[in-house]
Amino acid sequence: MPETNLPEVAPLTPGPKRKISLRHRFRNIFSLTGLFVGAILCASLFNIFVFQPYSVEGTSMEPTLSDADRLIVLKLGKTVASITGGDFVPERGDIVVFKRDGSDKNQLIKRVVGLPGERVSVGNGEITVFNDEFPGGFNPDTTYEADLPPTDGVAETVVGAREIFVVGDNRLPGRSLDSRSSLGNVSVDDIVGTLVLRFFPFNSLKAF
Repeated sequence: MPETNLPEVAPLTPGPKRKISLRHRFRNIFSLTGLFVGAILCASLFNIFVFQPYSVEGTSMEPTLSDADRLIVLKLGKTVASITGGDFVPERGDIVVFKRDGSDKNQLIKRVVGLPGERVSVGNGEITVFNDEFPGGFNPDTTYEADLPPTDGVAETVVGAREIFVVGDNRLPGRSLDSRSSLGNVSVDDIVGTLVLRFFPFNSLKAF
C-alpha cells in the first residue's frame, strides 16, 4: 500500500512579546477619555435642548398625573423657537412645564386652557373661553380627553399676546396654584416644554 505523506503539524509556540510604547498607552487613554466626555456632553445637550425627565410632586394634576409619576418633557419646540427668535405657544389641552417667576428651581406643571388673545371666565363650576371663532364662548374641558371634576373658583381675564392661561386638573378648592388664583397668566418665555410621556409607574405608561 503506497505511503501517504501527511503534512507536518508543528505545535504553536508563543511568539516574542510585543512591547507597547508609553506613547501608545497614553493615546488609548486619551481616546477612551474623549469618548467618555463626548458621551456625557451629548447626553447633557440632549437633556437641555430636546428631552428632560421630571418627577411629579404633589396632587395638583390629579386624576391625570399623580405624585411621584415619572415623566418625559419635550423641549425641542421651545429650543427651535429660541433659535429662530419666535415664540413657542403650546396647543390648548397640552400639559406644560414652566418656570414660576422665571426660576429654574421653581417649576410647575399644568394644562393649557387659554391661548393668547382669548378671554377666559371661570364660574359656576366650569371654564368658558371666548375668542373670534367662538364669540359666545365654549368649555375647553370638552376638547381633550380628561375626566375632570367641576372647576372651583371665580376669575375673569384676558390672556395677553405672549401669555397662556393654565389650570391644574385637580379643580377642587385649594388643590392647584394656577391662573385662576395668584399665579395669573403665564408668559410663553417661562415655558420649558410639553409633556409627551409618563414612563413610571410602568403599569401607567402613557403618551400625551
